[in-house]
Formats: sequence, structure tokens, C-alpha cells
Amino acid sequence: MLRLATASLAGTAIEFYDFFVYGTAAALVLGPLFFPTFSPVAGTLAAFGTFGVGFVARPLGSVLFGHIGDRRGRRPVLVGSLLLTGASTVAVGCVPSYGSIGVAAPVLLLVLRFLQGLGVGGEWGGAVLLTAEHAPAERRALWSSFPQVGPALGFLLANGVVLALSAALPEAQFAAWGWRVPFWTAGLLAAVGLWLRSSLAESPGFLGLDDHARVPLAEVVREHWRLVLLTAGALAVGYAIFYSVTTWSLAFGTERLGVSRTLMLTCVMAAVVVKGALTPVAALLGDRFGRRPMCLAGCTAAALWMFPMVGLLATGEPLLMFLGFLGALLAFVTMFGVIAAYLPELYEPRVRCTGAAVGYNLGGVLGGALTPIAATALAGHGGRVPWGVGAYLTGIALLSLGCFALLPETRPVRPGVVEPVTG
Repeated sequence: MLRLATASLAGTAIEFYDFFVYGTAAALVLGPLFFPTFSPVAGTLAAFGTFGVGFVARPLGSVLFGHIGDRRGRRPVLVGSLLLTGASTVAVGCVPSYGSIGVAAPVLLLVLRFLQGLGVGGEWGGAVLLTAEHAPAERRALWSSFPQVGPALGFLLANGVVLALSAALPEAQFAAWGWRVPFWTAGLLAAVGLWLRSSLAESPGFLGLDDHARVPLAEVVREHWRLVLLTAGALAVGYAIFYSVTTWSLAFGTERLGVSRTLMLTCVMAAVVVKGALTPVAALLGDRFGRRPMCLAGCTAAALWMFPMVGLLATGEPLLMFLGFLGALLAFVTMFGVIAAYLPELYEPRVRCTGAAVGYNLGGVLGGALTPIAATALAGHGGRVPWGVGAYLTGIALLSLGCFALLPETRPVRPGVVEPVTG
């Protein structure tokens, strides 16, 4: 289990490195380079628009790779998604700017971001299911939390590379070519990930199936549509929190508050370190007290913390901004530390790869794709403190709280026995 979980964690970290490095670049440099005719705010909105395309593509990727996972196995999903994400990320680093090829530059950016989203849409389902279906029932949340640490490591790696380049290079050199280096690095990381995953065994949950769904998506839509909608709505708050902290706040802090890029990245990264370290702790609590209570507690904390978070961000003071980000990510990890066990347990094995991944990635569209765009627009019409952003995030938290309240508990009551799913 340790070798399997570690390989899943490493691969997930690499794929989310690819996904996050684009978000950081969108917040810091893509607007002026690819949308130079726009105003600064409009350019940031346009850059976040291309960022959002990746989230729109993720449910399509979950359908594509979910079909493969439910028909052919979880293991092929891990290889295919990593190849697609890595190749498209390297290509982003090679796209000429608007000044060189005109409107073709943002169009290429859009296409490559879409391909990135397709790959990441398949990654989560494959990595999580391979781990969850190997894990013993009484420790399923703990072992399944390993891939959930991957996004935090991917974010830290992506932003660490950007931070190092930003500190080492003059502004002109960073804008000219320095921002491309993290994208080129994705090629090497993808090769490492493929090597790590080459020896993984297929999931016993898949091997034990006697009957595979002919068209998994059709079966999910026909028999589990309510569950998909509830899981998507429930997970929206996690995405909204994470990308308001790690993407929108970077743009707001550097453009509106005049905080240096290095300082903003440092504050965010410090909070993400704590979040990643506490993910297994939340998972252990999920194995002890249940998945649903953890999710309800995290949603409630999020609803109560969004206004304080934007207030602390608006101070521009490093320690206060860090505390604001930390409180938000602690609410996030309370929920998402158990999600990798919760979602697979909600869906029956024959359509689990498609159902769990589609629900997870539709939540990304609701919470991740729209939040940086909506938050930038709302912050542009307010004063120094973006209270409208706090109201928006609180509303999403309340929506997710209602969805989690309608979902059943799935924690095994004893080893090997799972309570019946009624959703």
C-alpha cells in the first residue's frame, strides 16, 4: 500500500503541477503578454478566462478517461492522462506571445489549456480509485488521502519554481522567457511520473467485476444523475476556496494592493504547506468519525471564514494575509481530506471511475472555473476590501453545505462492510 500510495501521490503532484503553473502564470504574466490591448483588469479577466477553460474541459476528460477506467481498468487512465497533460503543458511554454503572432497566440493558449484540462480530468479518478480500491476498508480514507496531498505538492513545486525565477531574474527577463521555464520543466516531471507508474498493479475492485458497463456515462446519467449533481454542488466550495487563495489572491495582492509577487507567493505557499501536512490527519479523523461529519464541519467553517479572509487579505500585511489563507485552507482540508474515500464509496464499482470523476470535476467547473473570474470582477467594483468576494464565497459554501447534508454516510461500520448508499 505504501508503494502504491506513494506512486499515486507523485503522479498526482506532477499532473497538478502542470495545472497549477498555468494558474500562477495567468495571475502574474499572461494578461500583458497575450492580451496586451486590454486594460490591466480586463487582461487579467481574459487570462483567467483561459484558465477557466481547463476546468470546463475536466468533466469531458473524466468522461473520456472514466470510460476507459470502467471498461479497461484504472491503470491505463494513469498513463494516458499523464502523457496528455505533460505534453500540452510543455507546449504552453513554447507558444509565442501576442506581439509575435497576433491573435493566434491566445487561441493556441486556449487550445492547450483545454487539453491540459482533459488530462487532469482523468487523473484524479484513476489515481484515487487505484489507491482506494486497494486499501483496507478501515483505513481507506487514510490511504486515499495520499493522492489528495499531490495537488498541494504540485502547487508548491509550481510556485516554488516561479518564485525562484521571479527572485533571480529582472522583471524584463522574467516576462520575456523566465515564465516559460516552469512549463518546460513539465516534460521531465512527466517522464518521472510515467516511470513511477509503470509497475503499478491493476485495482482489485476492477479485476473483481464480472460485468462491465457498456456505456458508463449513459448508466451514470440514467441511474445516478441526482448523486452526480449533489457531489458536484458539494465539492464546489473546495475549489472556490483553493483557487480564491492560490490564484485570485495573487492577482489582487499584486495589482490592487501593490504587494510584491515574491511576498504574495510566499504567504500562499506557507499556508499550502500546512494544508498538505494536515491532509492525512483529516483523513484519519474521517476513518474514525465518518466522511459526512467532516465535510459538514468543513463547509460550516468555510461559510464563517470567508469574510474574515478577504478582510485579512486587504490589509496587505504578510502575517495577516497568511492567517486568512490558512483559515480558509484548514476548512478546505477538513472536507477534501476525506473526499478521495467518500466519492468512490458513493458510486457502485461498475461505473465508479466515471461517476466519481464526473461529479468531482463538475464541482471544479462550479467552484474553480468561475471563482477567479467572478472574484476579479467583484473586486473591481469595490473599495480596498473586496466584501463582494466574501459574499460570493460564503454563498458557495452554503450551497455545498446543503448538498453535503443530502448525501449519505459511507464509512464502513466494521472492516469490509459499507453502509448502504441511498443517494
